[in-house]
Amino acid sequence: RFRARDLHLGMGTTSGKPVRYRVTLDGEAPGADAGVDVKADGPGTAQGQRLYQLIRHRGPVDEREFVIEFLDPGVQAYAFTLG
Repeated sequence: RFRARDLHLGMGTTSGKPVRYRVTLDGEAPGADAGVDVKADGPGTAQGQRLYQLIRHRGPVDEREFVIEFLDPGVQAYAFTLG
């Protein structure tokens, strides 16, 4: 659970190969609240080591539930940041 306009995750891969992930917001695809590194229907791909923008609220900021599911092995996830 979080309460912020933006949700980022610092991550990358152990092998340099892409790792697919899926994001949900309150149990559904994020839609218009998807960050630049997530499609509106929820999928994304981690490739290089960097900060990924997963959620960007377009409306009022309320408490929300975020879930990320990694679909491939080999992800390195470090820290969530909120903005």
